[in-house]
Amino acid sequence: MAALQTDSGSRRAAGARFFCTAGRGLEPFLMREVRARLAATQVEYISGKVFFTTCSDLNMLKKLKSAERLFLLIKKQFPLNVSSVSKGKILNEMQRLVNDDPESWMSAISIWKNLLELDAKKDKLSQRDANPLKRKVEENDITNPKKLKTEQMQELQESRQCQLEKQMEEETVEQGDFLTNREKSQEAFQNDVVKAVDTPDQKDLTFRVSCRCSGAIAKTFTGQEVGRVIGIALIKQYGWKADLRNPNLEIFIHLNDIYSVVGIPVLRVPLASRAYIKTAGLRSTIAWAMASLAEIKAGAFVLDPMCGLGTILLEAAKEWPDVYYVGADVSDSQLLGACDNLKAAGLQDKIELLKVSVIELPLPSESVDTIISDIPFGKKFKLGKDIKNILQEMERVLHVGGTIVLLLSEDHHKRLQDCEQSGIPLNSKGSHTDEPGIEKCLNPGEKTDLSDTVSSSSEAISQGGLEKMPPFGSLVPMECYRVSLGRTDAFIYKYRKSHSLGL
Repeated sequence: MAALQTDSGSRRAAGARFFCTAGRGLEPFLMREVRARLAATQVEYISGKVFFTTCSDLNMLKKLKSAERLFLLIKKQFPLNVSSVSKGKILNEMQRLVNDDPESWMSAISIWKNLLELDAKKDKLSQRDANPLKRKVEENDITNPKKLKTEQMQELQESRQCQLEKQMEEETVEQGDFLTNREKSQEAFQNDVVKAVDTPDQKDLTFRVSCRCSGAIAKTFTGQEVGRVIGIALIKQYGWKADLRNPNLEIFIHLNDIYSVVGIPVLRVPLASRAYIKTAGLRSTIAWAMASLAEIKAGAFVLDPMCGLGTILLEAAKEWPDVYYVGADVSDSQLLGACDNLKAAGLQDKIELLKVSVIELPLPSESVDTIISDIPFGKKFKLGKDIKNILQEMERVLHVGGTIVLLLSEDHHKRLQDCEQSGIPLNSKGSHTDEPGIEKCLNPGEKTDLSDTVSSSSEAISQGGLEKMPPFGSLVPMECYRVSLGRTDAFIYKYRKSHSLGL
C-alpha cells in the first residue's frame, strides 16, 4: 500500500487526470476555462465531456463555472464490442474494466482521498484563522495576564461587532441556513471518506455504481444491469461494501458507441448548482458562458435589458466584480425574484435593477460598454417581429466598439435574417414604439482572461454558424455557438458595434 501511495503522490505531482460533463455546445467554453483557470494540459473533448490534466487543488477545481459535474478519471478506453460477441463475453469485458488494472483504481482512490483531505484541512485552517482570539491564546500561552486581558477585551468587542454584522446579514440573506447545511454536508462527507480510506485494507469503504448506457450497448443492457456487474466485480476485487443510499464513494460509468469512461464524482453537489442563486432562471453554465464572451473589463457599464431573475448578471458579477451592472425588466415578479437572488448572493451593491421596457431604455445613446441578454422565446413569449425593435434599442445605447452577447432561438435568428433580406435595415428611422401591443409581448413575468484563443477543434464548434449570421445595422457578427437548453437548442451570438448610427 505504501508503494501505491508513493506512486499516486508522484502522479499527483505530475498532475491528475480529470473530466467534467458539460451541456452540449459548452465544450469550447470549458476547454478555454480549464486552461486559463487551472493551467490544464492535455485538454481534449468528446461530446458532453472535457478531459484535462491539472495539479490544481480542490478549491480551484470548485471554481469551474462552465462545467456540470467534476470527476476524477479512472480510465477511458474504446467502446465495448457488442456487435459480434455473446452476452457472456460482453459481461466479461465489463468486469475487466475493474480487474485488469487494479493499480490505476487504487491510485485514483488515493488521489481522490488526498484531494478531499487537503480541502478539509484548508477549511479547518480558515475556520481557525476566523477566530483570532482563540488562535492568539493557543500560540502564546505565556503572556502578560493584564496585557492579555486588554487584548481579549478589544478582540471580544471586535468579535461581537462582527457577529452583529453577520447576524444582520443573515437576516437579510434568507438562504444562509441552506448554504450552511450544504457546507456541513460536504464537510461530513469528506471526513467520512478520509476515515474510511485511511484503513490499511480500505474494507470500510462503501460505494455505489451509477451507470449510463447509450447506443448499441443500451439495446442489450440496462444501466442497472451494468451497475450490478461492476458492483460485484468491485466487491470481489477490493472487498468494498455496497451502499446505495449514503456511500463514501460513487463510481460513474458511461458506455456508448464511442468510448467507455469510468470516473469518481469528486463532489456530491454538481458544480452547476450555484449556492449563491436562490431561484434558478437561465442555466447558470449558459449564463456564465455568455458573460465570458463579453470581454468585460474593470470599470465597464454592463447592461442586461431583459434580466428576468438576474442569472446572467449574477454570474458576471461573481467573476468580474469591479463593474457597474444594470438589469432591466418590465415584470414585477421577475424583478422581485432578481432582488431576492441579489440578496442571497450578497450583490445588492453591485447590481442595480430597473423596471423599464427593453424598447424604451432610459439611457443616452452610446452609453453602455457591454450588453448581455437572454431574449425570451417559446409560446409564452410571442415577441415575433418585435425582435427587430429590441435589437434596435440595444444598438442605440451601445457605444462604438462595444459588445453584445445574446441568447436567441432559431426563430429569432430567422426573423432577423428576413428583416435583412427584405431590405429593412435594423436602424431604420421611425419611432421604436410603433408596434401595437408590444408592451404586452415583452412582459416576461406574466414570467479576463478567459476569452483566450481555444484549440482548433473548439474553434470549429464555435464558428459553425458564423457564416449564416448577417450584420444588423452597425452590429457585426463575431462568434456563434449552438448550445443545448435541454428540450430545445438555442444560439449564443456575439456582435460588436462597428460604427455610430449617425454615419
